[in-house]
Amino acid sequence: MSSPDPTLVNIGTHSLALYAHGPEPSSSQDPVVLFVCGIASSSLVWAAVRRLLPALLRSYTYDRSGCGNSEASPLTPTAENIALELSLLIEKAPIKNPLIIVGHSWAGVLVREFIARTGNGAQIAGLVFVDANQETSLQVLNVLDENLAAMSAGVDWLSAQGLRAEHRLTPQEWDAFLRDEATEKFKVQADREEDEYEASFPTLRSKQLGKRQPPVLGDKPVYVIGGMRSRDWSGLYRAGVERGNGTEEQRKCAREMISSADEKSKGLMEGHLKLSTKGKLVFARESGHFVQLTQPDLVVDGVNWVLDEIQTSS
Repeated sequence: MSSPDPTLVNIGTHSLALYAHGPEPSSSQDPVVLFVCGIASSSLVWAAVRRLLPALLRSYTYDRSGCGNSEASPLTPTAENIALELSLLIEKAPIKNPLIIVGHSWAGVLVREFIARTGNGAQIAGLVFVDANQETSLQVLNVLDENLAAMSAGVDWLSAQGLRAEHRLTPQEWDAFLRDEATEKFKVQADREEDEYEASFPTLRSKQLGKRQPPVLGDKPVYVIGGMRSRDWSGLYRAGVERGNGTEEQRKCAREMISSADEKSKGLMEGHLKLSTKGKLVFARESGHFVQLTQPDLVVDGVNWVLDEIQTSS
């Protein structure tokens, strides 16, 4: 499935590329899906999920500032600024239907910043978190750990994590995804986002979204999918050992992190449920972090569950 031509939406400072998939909604009350990528990730990562969505469901992807067909932003890509630009994109496009927002990885932080900015308005119909970060993620499960970094230095992470072999994209979708992430424009913006990554967590933590009572989203449905981080880290560890990476102490520390990763991740995923009184948590037992690539059907299940809950409550 190829992406449609983008609509360039002027958000005041620059233009963002928005892609509409599927037919126009029959009613202004029909929910639509909006996909939000993790850090340094192409919007084409959602291709398999989009392909498997119900045929009559409208969905949107977009290129963040500086990526794909979008222009660079004059703003630093902090999570707060990315959430601001997302809210402006929705306003200026305009997308008026209620949104089921699907976010992966760092998009958990971005979506939570979007909620902090916009509140529990009619625009949000429900959420699907795909192995997504929240404000305490780095405190509990530090993906920036220097021992993990030492073990994975120089490793082809797509192969080590099994993504080259296990992804469910078509050959054309996979090639397009790799080409997009290989462009110099993408790499420059990825570096800029990565510079802002660590600081985004304490910034979000200060807003205490998960501690608000009643929950910030009321009874709007929140579906949470957890991946098996131990799968990814074990693959990176094995590939690192083959390269001779790491001291014995670094290897020991990495093994200890791997052994506790899934239990710690479970606690983090449960934290997303505190945003609403209506939630469901499932685990992608055959996937690592990129569930949308290896088990896209589970993400579609999440969207369908949210749709069913919306319909039931109405």
